[in-house]
Amino acid sequence: MSVSSASEEENGRGGLRADTGHSTPAAPRRNIGVPVVFFDTTLRDGEQSPGSSLNASEKLEIAHQLVRLGVDVIEAGFPASSPGDFAAVQTIAREVKGAVICGLARCTEADIRNCWEAIKEAERPRIHTFVSTSDIHLQHQMRVSRSEIVKMTREMVEYSVSLCPGDVEFSAMDATRSDVDFLAEVLATAVAAGATTINVPDTVGYSLPGEYAALMEQLYVKIPGLESVVLSAHCHNDLGVAVANSLAAVEVGATQVEVAVNGLGERAGNAALEEVAMALKTRQDILQRPVNIVTTEIARTSRMVSSFTGHLVQANKAIVGKNAFAHESGIHQDGVLKEPTTYEIMHARDIGLTDSDIVLGKHSGRHALKAHLAEIGIHLAGDQLDEVFRRFKETADRKKEVTTADLEALVGEELREREDVYSLEHVYVSAGTDIIPSSQVGVQTGGEHKAGKAFSNGSVESIFLAIDDAVGVTGRLLDYQVRSITSGKDSLGEVRVVVEVDGKRYAGQAVSIDVLEASAKAYVRALNNVAMSREAGGARGDRLYL
Repeated sequence: MSVSSASEEENGRGGLRADTGHSTPAAPRRNIGVPVVFFDTTLRDGEQSPGSSLNASEKLEIAHQLVRLGVDVIEAGFPASSPGDFAAVQTIAREVKGAVICGLARCTEADIRNCWEAIKEAERPRIHTFVSTSDIHLQHQMRVSRSEIVKMTREMVEYSVSLCPGDVEFSAMDATRSDVDFLAEVLATAVAAGATTINVPDTVGYSLPGEYAALMEQLYVKIPGLESVVLSAHCHNDLGVAVANSLAAVEVGATQVEVAVNGLGERAGNAALEEVAMALKTRQDILQRPVNIVTTEIARTSRMVSSFTGHLVQANKAIVGKNAFAHESGIHQDGVLKEPTTYEIMHARDIGLTDSDIVLGKHSGRHALKAHLAEIGIHLAGDQLDEVFRRFKETADRKKEVTTADLEALVGEELREREDVYSLEHVYVSAGTDIIPSSQVGVQTGGEHKAGKAFSNGSVESIFLAIDDAVGVTGRLLDYQVRSITSGKDSLGEVRVVVEVDGKRYAGQAVSIDVLEASAKAYVRALNNVAMSREAGGARGDRLYL
C-alpha cells in the first residue's frame, strides 16, 4: 500500500521505501497526539524466558511496581496453564489497582471461563484470547481448516464479550506469516464479534520494520471498523528488531504496544518496554505520540525484574545497562563535561538514576528502614518487614553502608524465600592452595534438617555437589554468573545459576556479601524451582506464547 504524495507533503517528510516494495510513512498518518497504550507482558510472556520462575509474592510486587511505572495494561499470566498461575493472576486482580489486569486464554470455552474466574474481581479486567492464523500452524500444529478458525474466532470472542463486556483482546498468532487476506478476514470477524483490541503478533520475530508497518497499513484498509478499536503490536526479537517493529507500527497508527521489562520473553525475548518508552519520549519530534510511562521508575523496575527473575541485564543493554550512560572515550568525556547534550540524547535521571542515594547504616532503626522502603515504592508490614529488617541488620554489620540497590536486593531475597521448599541453613567451605575443596551444607525442608557434604576440584562445585547430596536432586550446571550490586570491596554479590534437571532448565538467583554463600543460595533457589514445578505437575511446561 503506497503512501500518497499528498500525505508525504502533509507530513513534511518523504516516504521510506521498504524491502517489501511497500512504502511506509516517516511520521504517523493516524492517531497523532493519541497516547500509546503500554501493555506489559513481563509476568506472562516475559516469565517464559528460559529458566525463569516467579512465585506469587514476586509477581504481586512486580505488578505493583508496573502500576508505579505507569503501565496501562498488565498481562498477569495464563490462568489455565497451572493452579499456581491461576492463583497468582487472581491475587493480582484482587489487589492491584490503577491498571487493566489481563489474563491470556486460548480460543476454548474452558480456557476463557478459567481466565474470567481469575480476573473478574479486577478493577478493570480484560480477557485476551488468541488463535493461530498462519497456514504453517493450521496444517502442522492445529490441523484445522481456515473456515474452522473463522468460526472459532467468532464464537470465542462472542463468549469472551459475554463474560467481560467492553474489554476483550483478540490475537492472531503468527500473524506476520499468515496470508494477509485470510488474516484480515479473521481479524474482521473478531471486530464484528465485539473485540475491543486487535493484536498482530510477530510470533517468531520474522518481520522487518518496513514489512510490519506495511502489514498494519493493509489491515487498516482491509478491515472495516479497525480504526474504531485498538490496534496492537506484539513483536519478538529473534532478528533483533522487536523495538524497531513496534515503533514502525506506532508510526502507521497502532495504539498499543506489547512489551516486557528488560526485553524478557521466549527465545530472544519481546520488545523491551524501557527502549520503546524512551524512544517515544526522546523522539517526540518524529513520533508525536505521548505515553503514560513514568520514566523515572524505569531503572528501579528493571532492577526488580532482574533480581526476581535471575536474568542479569547485560552491561551494554540500551537504557538500563550499566554502561548505557558511561563514556570511556576521552573525547566523549570532554564533550559531556562541557555540555552533556554533545554525546547524551537523554539523562540518567530521566530513567531514575541519580547520584543522591539515601544511605542507611547499622545504627538505622526499623522506622528509618520502613520509611526509606516506602520512598522507593516498597510497602512492607508485619513478618515481612521484620524479616527484611533482620536481613538489613545482618548486612549493615558486614558492610559500612547499605544503599537503595542493596535494600531492593534484600527485599527480593525475602519475597523469593517465603514460598521456598528448601532453605539453606548453613554452608561451610574448606579450600586453599594445595587443598582439595570440600563443603558441608545444612538444608531445611518441611521442618526437617538435611545435611550434605562433598569434595571437588573447586569451592563452588563442592558446594553444589553438597547441596545435591542433601536434597537428593542432581542438577547439571549450565550457567554461572556473578556480579556486584554496588561498587566497593564490601558490595553485595549477586549470583545467578541455571541448572538442568530431568531435561528442563531452572534458574536461581541470590545475593550476599559472601559470593560462596550467594552461590549456595542461588543453587538452592534453582532446586526450589524444580520442586515447585514438580508440585504443579509439570504444568508450567505447557506455557504458550504469541
